[in-house]
Order: sequence, then structure tokens, then C-alpha cells
Amino acid sequence: MGVSLGGVLAPRAAAFEHRLAAVIANDGVYDARVAFLNGVPDEDTVRRLRAESDPELDETLTTAMASNESMRWALNHGMFVTATRTPRQFLASMIDYHVADGIAERITCPTLVCKAESDLFFAGQPEALYEHLTCPKTLLEFTAAEGADAHCHVGAQRLAFTRICDWLDDTLEVAGA
Repeated sequence: MGVSLGGVLAPRAAAFEHRLAAVIANDGVYDARVAFLNGVPDEDTVRRLRAESDPELDETLTTAMASNESMRWALNHGMFVTATRTPRQFLASMIDYHVADGIAERITCPTLVCKAESDLFFAGQPEALYEHLTCPKTLLEFTAAEGADAHCHVGAQRLAFTRICDWLDDTLEVAGA
């Protein structure tokens, strides 16, 4: 099971490891480039992000972080999670976090894709992942009425994990695992 950015890491692992009995993407992420870079970056953006130095881009990111609390949190947290030292290095690392280009289609085990109705980070990503899966799949939606509509269902963890574990029990029982 992958949580948050793990919602792309767990499916990516499952695409290349076929001994898994099931995979859970909580919440599902098809392409982190879309979420963090406003789409798949063009060659110039990739070059600038991966450059040894780009003071202009660094200043742009610093200004954005100073004026936007969500951006500041996302970039700081992203740097912590990926062990990168600068916002630009973190964004450069996001270029490779996807299951596009036929990777999602390689997953063979049953897959649960969770979706939070009001996820401010990965809106649309669970649906994109679900759409590309060719394996047995389930899209599990969490709503505001349940108090579970925020990113990774932080308002209703017990509900989320109960529903996730119920799916896992049913899936492994059917599979005879």
C-alpha cells in the first residue's frame, strides 16, 4: 500500500513485481508530473529543473513559497520526503514519478485505487490511474459526507482503513491467498 505520493510508488512497484497479491493506492496517482509540474514538462523545463544552477527559477520558486502557504508546505514536505535540498531538485525528482507510458497497464494483481472527493494535491489522478489499469480494479471513493474527502482521508482514517481492509479481505479471499 502506498499513501499520498506512495499512491504512485506502490502501483509502479506492482508494475514490475508480479508476485504481489494486491496493491492499494491511497490515494491513486497516475502522474506526479501533472500534480507538481502542471503537466508533463517540456524539454526546456526538464533541462532547467535538472540543471546544476538556475538562479532565476530558484528565485521564482522561493517567491512562490513565500506568497503561497500550500506551495510552501508542499515543496518543503516534498524535499523532506525525497531527501532533496532545494525546491528545484524536488520538482526535478517528480519528473520520474508516474505510471504513464504503459507502466500502469503492466500491473497484473488486483488494484484498489482510493479517491478523496476534495483532494487538493492529486485531483483527477485516481481516475487517471484507474482508467489505465487493465488488471482487476476497484475505485473506492471517499466523500465529504463521510468526513473523508481530504487528501488521504485524514478526517476519517478509521473509516478509510476499515473500507480498505474490507476490500483487501474480500480480494485475498477470492484469490485464495
